[in-house]
Amino acid sequence: MEIENPGLSAASMAMSFGTDSKFRFLFRWWAVLTGVASTVAALPIVALSFGCYGAAIFLGKVRPLRDAYEFLLQAYDRIIARLGIEVLRDPRDAPALRLMVSLSLTAVPIFAIQLILGKPRLLLVVAFYLSLYGVKFQRFIRMFSASHVEAHRRHGYFSEKYDKVFGRYLEFFLGYLYGNAPELGRTAHVCLHHRENSGPDDTRTNMGYDRTSRLDFLWYLSDNIWTVLGLAPYAYFKARGDEKNRKRMFWGMARYFAYFAAVFIYDWRIGTMFVLVPLLCMNFINAITAWVQHAFSDPARPKDYFANTVTVVDKVNFLNEGYHLCHHHRAGLHWTEMPVHFERLRERMREAGSLVFRDLDFLGLFLELTLFRRMDVLADKLVPWEPMNHEERLALLAKRTSLRAP
Repeated sequence: MEIENPGLSAASMAMSFGTDSKFRFLFRWWAVLTGVASTVAALPIVALSFGCYGAAIFLGKVRPLRDAYEFLLQAYDRIIARLGIEVLRDPRDAPALRLMVSLSLTAVPIFAIQLILGKPRLLLVVAFYLSLYGVKFQRFIRMFSASHVEAHRRHGYFSEKYDKVFGRYLEFFLGYLYGNAPELGRTAHVCLHHRENSGPDDTRTNMGYDRTSRLDFLWYLSDNIWTVLGLAPYAYFKARGDEKNRKRMFWGMARYFAYFAAVFIYDWRIGTMFVLVPLLCMNFINAITAWVQHAFSDPARPKDYFANTVTVVDKVNFLNEGYHLCHHHRAGLHWTEMPVHFERLRERMREAGSLVFRDLDFLGLFLELTLFRRMDVLADKLVPWEPMNHEERLALLAKRTSLRAP
């Protein structure tokens, strides 16, 4: 039995808006153009981010520069730790606070200066992108993980004394700079994705796609724009009569679209470089993450999140984002407790055939699985529950990316 291809699933959400077939056709191909545009917009920023990473590695070999950087970094971390005790509900979330402070001191003033100056300045554009994405995309990865954790916090990160001013600071303030609309976290992610667990009714399901195909990823990327814009989640809640979450999505979209329009009316060039490009990059990177976090579903059990959720264990695992199955099993568990919870789930994971990879992050998984299609590399990094030779590992990976049930 072939699983129904959800390539039109997001576009078919347009049916809930009462559109005719001609409009749905245009709806679909506009998404394809957006998918291509997302790729084109992301590539120069990828080059900038990884180019600066190479420069940072080179400068890091100069001992006085390296020592000065490490001194300043340690001093900064001590200040953040002390500040976290004062302003956070849980001081263990100091790494997220560090990110929020860093972005507030870099991306926010750069954007404000650009608005004041009016005419776009190339140096400000470059500085803005670096402040958002960082070298080797590390700042975006941290932003993604910190926003993810914040979405599951009923009261956000900040203590009651500061919550009225800084409540959900990442999603409802800094997120605008990244092209992340309000309510995509606490509403669409928490109340849709965690309800469906990347199953057939999830707007971000990838089960009908060949996860080893670059072309299939392009189709998936194209459809993902409807989720990033909030339209697919809105349609999901509307179709199910969930008025509370439908209204939340509506007002979240309204706020983001008002921000988008206001900047473009002020200056379309600033709107393009500081609003549209980050939105397209958000679509591109968000699609990569959703694509690989549930890349190895079991065709025989499409709704079993223990089977389709990937765990990656890497040296750099900000807020333990790689323990993704643990998060789906206990979404409210504090990120510091994920490794211990992983040990508790071992037996159930073994029974479900959950896939675990070592020395790999989600970006690396995407590169090896879809872009380079180096299954040999993934087979070497796979941590099987039972002894398996290399050929058996390859067969397992092929089965778990298959479009057909046995």
